[in-house]
Amino acid sequence: MSDEDETDTIARKARSMEEARKRRRKSVWYGLAMFGMVGWAVAVPVIAGIALGLWIDRRWPGETSWTLVLLLAGAALGSFNAWYWVQREGRDD
Repeated sequence: MSDEDETDTIARKARSMEEARKRRRKSVWYGLAMFGMVGWAVAVPVIAGIALGLWIDRRWPGETSWTLVLLLAGAALGSFNAWYWVQREGRDD
């Protein structure tokens, strides 16, 4: 077998593997895992923001509700985090 035949065989198998990977369907478990990952990506920053806000409000009371401010900041950060993960997983398709 010549080098060109081996190269052609390797290239053909590589194309076949790439096409099979593209045709692969995502399972239900994959969808549930993605749903859970996105949920945690949003929930953790929101809960951390609430906890920090409550601590600041108790420690230094004032006109500004730091709990509300940090809840919104956590929601924004969590949304960005979820968007990042969804985009990252979408690039593999």
